[in-house]
Amino acid sequence: MSHAPTVVEYLLGILQAGATYCPIDSALPFGRKHSLAEALAVDRVVDTDRDTRDSDNLRIDMLGNAVALDSDLPYCSWLPDDSAYVLCTSGSTGVPKPVVISRRALAVTVRALRDLFELTPDDRVLQFASLGWDTCLEEMLPALITGATVVFDDAAHIGSFRPFVRMLAEQEITMIDLPTAYWHELVLYLHEEQIGLPDHLRLVVIGGERVDPTRLRQWRELPVGNIVLLNTYGCTETSMVTHAVRLSGPGTESEVAAHDIDAPLGRPLPHVRDHITEEGELVVSGPALATGYLGMPEHTATGFPIADHGTGPARWFRTGDLATRSDTGLVFSRGRADDQLKVLGVRVHPAEVEAQLNTHPAVAGAVVVGELLLGRMSLTAYVVPAGGTTPTPVELKRFLRERLPNQFVPARVNFVAGLEYTASGKIDRSATQRAALNDDIKGVER
Repeated sequence: MSHAPTVVEYLLGILQAGATYCPIDSALPFGRKHSLAEALAVDRVVDTDRDTRDSDNLRIDMLGNAVALDSDLPYCSWLPDDSAYVLCTSGSTGVPKPVVISRRALAVTVRALRDLFELTPDDRVLQFASLGWDTCLEEMLPALITGATVVFDDAAHIGSFRPFVRMLAEQEITMIDLPTAYWHELVLYLHEEQIGLPDHLRLVVIGGERVDPTRLRQWRELPVGNIVLLNTYGCTETSMVTHAVRLSGPGTESEVAAHDIDAPLGRPLPHVRDHITEEGELVVSGPALATGYLGMPEHTATGFPIADHGTGPARWFRTGDLATRSDTGLVFSRGRADDQLKVLGVRVHPAEVEAQLNTHPAVAGAVVVGELLLGRMSLTAYVVPAGGTTPTPVELKRFLRERLPNQFVPARVNFVAGLEYTASGKIDRSATQRAALNDDIKGVER
């Protein structure tokens, strides 16, 4: 699917027909599209980028298959527990994990976000997020049910801040929803140019990873005091946003305004219950939880256990995020309880990248870890060459780009003689990383 208004037609049409919306971003490599289509168990794929038809009234989809255009989905009724959409997250097994969101969960969340964003019919909301992530629904659906305008503009995706800011002014955008990593770069640009943002803009929503305290301080020093900066937190399995807090602008709490070092994740939205376990893990409950992982009952049972955290037995989602709570109820992030990482706002499980690397004929083994590079989380791969032939870092990156999104491709590839293992025989990522730093690494690319 491309960033075009037709995506709204498909989204609303699929939901109205009682079918399940399963977006696949057309910008992904061909191999990734195939693996997603297989994981999602889709029965038809339509390419919104083009309208290629033949004499039999068929459309050629993004996977090269022919889809009959006269086989319209019939109108049918649906139940609240029926699936509304399915999106994939990174999986520890090396394959994507499809998350099923019910119509009830979607409706509850969309209404909550409409209220959180204080949307009105006068708002103009920019469509910015990749259509393969649920943030795009966060941008579109609350605006649409309010009667606000969703704006599609190619200038949002060309990667240059000058035309981006100019587009915000020309389109009279009132709300933007950005990955925190992109917002960091935008703040740096505004700070260096000593300029603000257009007067129409009233709300900037960010989320996906930790807020850099330097960028937050620089933002607060810019002429943007009339703009609300809203930090949000949530998971695909919790139907988008579960926690939010204003970091600057009108309505910011004095406690939050004084925090430059550690920006909070926020407080739970009205439809959300949360709890921090004795181990420090943030768990979430409420009507917006996903139904589970499609075709993965064991993962569903593990990720969504029934537990009693003081309010009686209920179904909870284990976020894997470590957190603490202040005396005033604000939740602060304290890192991850597992191996998952956030790269440019996207959850990446290193095992999924490792699984792809291990399919390369010149790779005998690989581990992938997260490292800070210029203040930003990125991936580094440690690779054991196979059969005396050492591929180049460029070759391995090209191999991965044909199969995975850009966020999954390591920024650096290091070659090592062997991997380190735990006493139980499992690969030890941290020990491999330490050993590589202590040894002479061949063929490092930085």
